[in-house]
Amino acid sequence: MPIHEFDPERNACINPEDIIHRVPDMPKVVVTCFSHVTFARLLADVGGVEISHVKDAHSTCPVYKTTYRGQEIALFNTTVGAPSCVGALEDVFAMGAECAVVFGTCGVLEPEIADCSVIVPDAALRDEGTSYHYAPPAREIAVNERYLPAFRELLDTLECPYTVGKVWTTDAFYRETRAKMERRRREGCICVDMECASVAAMAHFRGKDVLQFFYAADNLAAAQWDKRSLGNEDRLADKDKIAYLAMEMAAKMAAEQEEVME
Repeated sequence: MPIHEFDPERNACINPEDIIHRVPDMPKVVVTCFSHVTFARLLADVGGVEISHVKDAHSTCPVYKTTYRGQEIALFNTTVGAPSCVGALEDVFAMGAECAVVFGTCGVLEPEIADCSVIVPDAALRDEGTSYHYAPPAREIAVNERYLPAFRELLDTLECPYTVGKVWTTDAFYRETRAKMERRRREGCICVDMECASVAAMAHFRGKDVLQFFYAADNLAAAQWDKRSLGNEDRLADKDKIAYLAMEMAAKMAAEQEEVME
C-alpha cells in the first residue's frame, strides 16, 4: 500500500523554507488552537502584534506575538484536519519557532470523562494518513514524550482535574462507526481527534517539541451521540480557562528555551 512507503529523505520537492521566510525575533514557542471563538477571546485578552501569517487555499491566518509572564509567545488560530494543521505548524517552525502548544476538542470514548475536562494524550493510534509521510508505518505513536511530566505538574499545581491516555486519531469523522469506536476502546483509546498522531509524527521528524492536549467535548459512547459542549459557543468561560493552561505551559517552555540559549 502506498501509505506504507515511508521515505525518510529530508529534502522534498517542496520544502517549508522554499516558501516561508524566517521572521526576525520570532518567539521560540507558539500556541495554537482550533476554535476561532476561543482563539479570538484569548487574543483579545492577552493582546498581540501581527508578525506574519500562514495561508491555505481559502484563508489567511495571522501569526501574533504577545508577552505572557515575561515571555514572548507566538499565537495563531490553526485549521481543523491533519494535513492543514501540520502544514501550518511546518510554516511557523520554518519562521523560527522551536516548540508548540496545540489544544482543541476531542470526542470521548469513555462516558465517565467529564464534559470540557482536560485530556492529555500519551499515545495516538494512527488511523489517518498524514503521519505516515513523517514516520515509518506503525499502529501507534508516542505523544508528549518531552513535556508530559511538566504539564502534569502544572495541572496538579493548579488543581485542574485531567485524564491521561491514548487518543484515536482519524481523518473521517463521519466514519467513526460504533463498531470502530468499540474496537478502539478495547485497544485502550479514551478519546478521538483528527490531528494528534500527525502532529506528533511531524514534530519528531523535524526535531521539534510539541505539547498537545484536549478538552473533552462530544460523547461517542452514549446510546445516542451526545454533542455536549462541542459547539464553539458552548461553555466559553471554561474554555477560556483551558486556553490559559496553554499559555501557562507555553511560558514555562519559553523560559526553558531561554536557559538553553544562554
